Amino acid sequence: MSTTVRSHAKINLGLGLGGPRADGFHGLVTLYQTLAAHDLVTVSARRLAGQATTIRLTSNDGRVPTDERNTAWKMVALALGSLGIAAEVAIHIEKRLPVQGGLGAGSANAVAALVGLEAELALEAMPGWSAERLRLAERVGSDVPLFLVGGTVLGLDRGQRVMPAEEIEPTWCAVATPEIGVSTPQAFRDWDALCADELRAGESRTCETRAAARETTQELTEAAGEDRLEQLSRVLASALSGAASFAGLDSQEASGWTGSSGVFAVGEDLAGPKVSALVRTGIGNDFERVVFPQYPFLSEIKHVLLFPGQPEAAVYASLSGSGSSLFGLYRGQRDAEAARERLRAAGVAGFVTRTLPRRDYWREMLQK
Repeated sequence: MSTTVRSHAKINLGLGLGGPRADGFHGLVTLYQTLAAHDLVTVSARRLAGQATTIRLTSNDGRVPTDERNTAWKMVALALGSLGIAAEVAIHIEKRLPVQGGLGAGSANAVAALVGLEAELALEAMPGWSAERLRLAERVGSDVPLFLVGGTVLGLDRGQRVMPAEEIEPTWCAVATPEIGVSTPQAFRDWDALCADELRAGESRTCETRAAARETTQELTEAAGEDRLEQLSRVLASALSGAASFAGLDSQEASGWTGSSGVFAVGEDLAGPKVSALVRTGIGNDFERVVFPQYPFLSEIKHVLLFPGQPEAAVYASLSGSGSSLFGLYRGQRDAEAARERLRAAGVAGFVTRTLPRRDYWREMLQK
């Protein structure tokens, strides 16, 4: 017996960054969204008595690590160790998504492997398991917990503190997957440099602080963006809930967030009220400010996705995570497929998919 699980991709509808913190991480606010596009993860497992756990991992893609470096391996090993269970486990990952690129494929593989293990060993009945699995997911990676929620998900802190958000309407999406490798650690370093430069110059658009003045640049950057990120989290929640008074926001604040880069409002109520509300906030991805100067071709791809001024224009387009994947949201399937054809003409790989609401995410996860 074995269990096959759909391992769905994600995009970041928006991502706001703060400055570096004393713990070496960055505060951020992001709005995750799961997609119908997926890998397949197949798990077989049986309990062992008086023996040590063994894990064997295979994949159809030679770039996927097949040892303890793999997120699926890590998740299964942590789960079994936490429960004090020894098992013989085999995991096969059929890659359909890019191995790297900002779509969360590796993190989704980890959760899919956990779901498969739960089905194989009936772990759901274990007391306290629901809370424990979230703690384990945080240990594997900052964007792993979102895949234990699915749909539209608000991510706080390092992105690992997740909560279900009001869902956007199912929306057609074109995803560009260029063969460019973007280093996330380097993107954060470039952001830190930008943040520090603006603070030294007395600017506050990127890195606002609560204190009027601090003694060192390090102290400034540790506190950078706290107010801005808090405001952004409230603006996103307000836009999705449709309540301008959410958490004390007035209507002007709720409709006029300008703290993130990449404002591409192209019209009213195109893909649906929730998507349009997000677009009107000026939602964007702060990584674009440091990634696009390093990789100008990615900015060109975004323009291809946007197709401004044309009937097939995107409602919204953005980098996902730190890249290199980008996506566009469209009025319908035909416009998304037209975007894929434009990408193909530009020599860029891509695919068409749709956003996946939470209910459908869990309903479709276990392959029939």
